[in-house]
Amino acid sequence: MENGSVVTSFILMAYTELEDHRYVYFTGFLLLFILMVLSNVILITVIYIERGLHEPMYFFMCNFAVNGIYGSISLFPSLLAHLVSHTYEISLAACLLQIFCIHTYGSVEFTALAVMGYDRYVAICHPLHYHQIMSLRKVCILIALSWICPCILFGLYFILTIQHTFCDRFIEKVYCINFELVKRSCLDTSFQSKIGFVVTIFVVVPQLLMILFSYAQILRICLYASKESQAKALQTCTPHLLAVINYVVGCLFEIIQSRFNMSHVPYKARIFMSLYFLMFPPIFNPIIYGLSIQAIRVQIYKLCNCKQFHHR
Repeated sequence: MENGSVVTSFILMAYTELEDHRYVYFTGFLLLFILMVLSNVILITVIYIERGLHEPMYFFMCNFAVNGIYGSISLFPSLLAHLVSHTYEISLAACLLQIFCIHTYGSVEFTALAVMGYDRYVAICHPLHYHQIMSLRKVCILIALSWICPCILFGLYFILTIQHTFCDRFIEKVYCINFELVKRSCLDTSFQSKIGFVVTIFVVVPQLLMILFSYAQILRICLYASKESQAKALQTCTPHLLAVINYVVGCLFEIIQSRFNMSHVPYKARIFMSLYFLMFPPIFNPIIYGLSIQAIRVQIYKLCNCKQFHHR
């Protein structure tokens, strides 16, 4: 315990490794943050304006975009502020808020991927009943559940973290994360580790099973379909598969860092690995969907051309 007192703020030590070019990093992260928010807002705006895009798949894309903005705001304002700061200090309250936002962002993202996988399964395996099965009411329920379930699950677990007192104020990260904070507790954390494992199973396993089931069924249908149907299925599934792969890579980076000794890996590489999970899905998802799905791409071009016409 530091000076015999309970810690009420923390030092994010990873920022010391970025001091040599702090303003270069600040500029790069600021541009990245603007691009993230802008690309997701454009996707939401295009889908909202164009009535032809008021379909279940596009509503689920909006859900991704909203969560991408939520995840970006959870990290980047704090990241940018600390880059121009010389203390790298974060209060306990701010640290706990960031933990809740980052973890719920990650959980909602995976749940939304599972929901999108189910939507693709219905579209390809039951095309004649698609609009009957994926009614507007069901779409709204699925989107609501993709937020409510992860937030409740992590919230119940997070109550245990809030009850801890902390004795070490140095965190080897550029942001707060639950695993790193709990390690600095003055109390025994073995019970919370077991609860955390159970929560992780509930957050990961059902969604993973849904994605695997959806693509197993899609693959089964495609094996007996015509070449044209196979090409159409591949085209409609590719953006979702890329989003899943992108998310899984980010999760693997974070799990490897949290559970294994990474001292042999350069510090800046570790910082990149920890940020991948929060940087790349929010920026790549709207780009993947915007460029690969023709209906969205056409509407974005129309929106850009319309703005150019009004400026003349």
